[in-house]
Amino acid sequence: MITKRIIPCLDVRDGRVVKGVNFLGLADVSSPVKLAEYYSRCGADELVFYDITASAEGRKLFTDILRETASKVFIPLTVGGGINTTDDFDRVLKCGADKVSVNSGAIRDPGLISAAARRYGSQCVVLSVDVKRVGGRFRVFAKGGREDTGLDALEWIARGVDMGAGEIVLNSIDTDGVKRGFDLEMLAAVCDIVSVPVIASGGAGSAGDFVTLFRTLPKVDAGLAASIFHFGEVEIPALKEELARSGIPVRR
Repeated sequence: MITKRIIPCLDVRDGRVVKGVNFLGLADVSSPVKLAEYYSRCGADELVFYDITASAEGRKLFTDILRETASKVFIPLTVGGGINTTDDFDRVLKCGADKVSVNSGAIRDPGLISAAARRYGSQCVVLSVDVKRVGGRFRVFAKGGREDTGLDALEWIARGVDMGAGEIVLNSIDTDGVKRGFDLEMLAAVCDIVSVPVIASGGAGSAGDFVTLFRTLPKVDAGLAASIFHFGEVEIPALKEELARSGIPVRR
């Protein structure tokens, strides 16, 4: 079995890390620079940095705070928020990102995925998809979960992979911040239709939720979480020890 990755997520608004529930009620947590440095030291496999209001506010991602954050990180860094052109890819990569996450920008212009994959390689292009159940179907939402696009999530994800996305981050709005476990049904549906790495996001409340995730869905490559790491409810070294004891391979 391929080694599973543990990935903290920094949702950044106005230069601060914030966290909410179901994408709503955002509360201040800490400095992204301090948190990134901490996670880089304590065993995180990768780190995700989202400027969560860039798309909704129609602006480019803040690069000053990104550059400072990247300077403290010695693990792979994925960056997203306000990514609408290949020039935006270039800008954040030059700030220290290893991979670039596209979401609303790719919905507006799907050709961005293929253009970026040709220019930087599929391994650099991460398709992040915010998904919520609507009428019993998985529906894609944009602008930080504020706008129902009407797109079928499974069709959109399959199309994104065909166009060159090298990794999928599946953000379940239904389970975001609820801390009752990952959205296994939604993740299983995605794993069945793609062959690229899938990262589970939304719902982690305990180390046991990660064990359940990887045991139930061995095709899932990584588990991403925010608040349980930010508030010290789950320590990454202890999480990895529990995963290893459960027979799930992790980097230690």
